[in-house]
Amino acid sequence: MQFGRTYEEFEVGAVYKHWPGKTVTEYDDHLFCLLTMNHHPLHMDSNYAEKTTDFGKNVVVGNYIYSLLLGMSVPDVSGKAIANLEVESLKHVAPTFHGDTIYGETTVLDKTPSRSKSDRGIVYVETKGYKQDGTLVCVFRRKVMVPTETYIKERGGEQPGRPELNQPSSKNVEK
Repeated sequence: MQFGRTYEEFEVGAVYKHWPGKTVTEYDDHLFCLLTMNHHPLHMDSNYAEKTTDFGKNVVVGNYIYSLLLGMSVPDVSGKAIANLEVESLKHVAPTFHGDTIYGETTVLDKTPSRSKSDRGIVYVETKGYKQDGTLVCVFRRKVMVPTETYIKERGGEQPGRPELNQPSSKNVEK
């Protein structure tokens, strides 16, 4: 399975469709709200949402949807990243509700070699998230610093920190 890309592997105009999708549960939404201390009743109180909002039910907190899409994009976009440099824009286009399934796709908008170090480059991407019915719910653009193939080779290959399995020698195995 591919986990991220080197600078050379990105092509302007390429579209990566992230798989699988994720069905958002009430638990997911509430846990994210609790972890981030977002206690707005629109997300946490179904009675409030039903009686006082235009939606008539809880809306999933938008930053969870953004975080979910960012995570979905890691294997295709930033799995080898040196750094996420900037989130240029973030738009929540339509609400997401408990039970909706989110899918994502990322388009490579541009790429430029680093001006200060020849072993890396900047990739500019746009990620879109949509629901099971195709409704666009979230769009964001970001810049990611990614390594070149040279950077990867100089640091020991694809998985430089991965330890090797120590197999017991046949002399040490109890019989």
